[in-house]
Amino acid sequence: MELSVAKARTAVKRGVQFLRALPRDWDVSAFRTSIHIFFYRMVFPYLSIYIKALGASDSALGLTNSLGTFFAGLLGPFTGTFIDRFGHKKVYLFGILMLAASWLTYAFAQHWALTIVAMVLYWVGFETSMQGCGFICANSLTPDKRATAMSLCETFAAGLLGMAGPLLGAFIVTRFGGANIEGIRPLFFVSAGGALVSFILILTQLSGERWRSKARPSFWNGFTEVFQVGRGLRRFLMISALIYLPNVMLLPYVQVYARDAKGADPWTLGAMVTASAVTPFILGIPLGRLADKIGRKKVLFMVSPLFWASNILLILASNPFMLLLSGALQGLFTISGVISAAMTFEMVPKEYLSRWMGMQRFFRMEVAAIAALLAGQIAGDFGRQYLFIAVIALDAFIRIPLLISIPETLRPEKKKIQNN
Repeated sequence: MELSVAKARTAVKRGVQFLRALPRDWDVSAFRTSIHIFFYRMVFPYLSIYIKALGASDSALGLTNSLGTFFAGLLGPFTGTFIDRFGHKKVYLFGILMLAASWLTYAFAQHWALTIVAMVLYWVGFETSMQGCGFICANSLTPDKRATAMSLCETFAAGLLGMAGPLLGAFIVTRFGGANIEGIRPLFFVSAGGALVSFILILTQLSGERWRSKARPSFWNGFTEVFQVGRGLRRFLMISALIYLPNVMLLPYVQVYARDAKGADPWTLGAMVTASAVTPFILGIPLGRLADKIGRKKVLFMVSPLFWASNILLILASNPFMLLLSGALQGLFTISGVISAAMTFEMVPKEYLSRWMGMQRFFRMEVAAIAALLAGQIAGDFGRQYLFIAVIALDAFIRIPLLISIPETLRPEKKKIQNN
């Protein structure tokens, strides 16, 4: 008993030391991310329902997501250039302003066509702000702490606050008349206020520290140079794109499917998203720490089949409990994304990181734009359940084999990998 207590005290002491050692800029950025995720999770269960209530079909919903990711992707390479030129703080603030504009556009929309503008603004804002956030993670965290720290952020943001956000959303929607246009509209005004708070936080609390990037002779030559200093990047671009696809092929249709095919009420819809936040809250830090010890790939191989199981459960669900269990397993998608992001930062030298992140964003978002358009057609012509099956197939038969072909990035001596 005394030995167990001593071990617990040691673990707590190490945890406190770990937290105190984290850079202040990382703390500020992680808190900002938490604010964003809280309000996004509040809106998310009802976003697709809101767009469809404004007159969109499944195909139109796919078009909305496709155009949003397409235009956001076009800015990817330029975002990296802007970070190099103006600093990550200014780029970060611009992204947050775009998020606020997106929420307000949703709030005032009277027809689904205007939600295309809102979706474009959202993806531009989200990707730009997260690129600023990622730049801080890459430059301020050491490899042996990176996945743990990033998982800590997700545990608090996508976990703790991700559980609270949907509950607040369900309360507001129920209070204002249910899962319809007028019941959902207030959520966007609240989210816009949250974006304003996070803007003030970054403006006043984030330092103006600049990490120098290697100068380059021209815009396009600068990106060519990235492929010369990092190897195996082409395969990792595809892996990054594939792990992102559930954002546009799966998540926009889950809540609509649960309501229309499974009879889920507003509280169940919110509870599904809350359940998806429980998983990173409980497992985020342990799996992040494990990824820092045994490697990123092994943990990704462990969690992927459980994410596939969430899709199967959603299709087979016959009661609210199965929907909640599906939502809980879906939370492993968040953990996979965090660990994959840690790999991203270890693919190239730091002085080339902003360009590499911009290239990755461009490729990922343009692939997502095509996938979102196809997803709308599949959902409209065949049924939403086939989307969930397609996501499993793409992950199991393309992403996982590609991931197997890439050596572990955690160990410095194995960071550089062979070209295709």
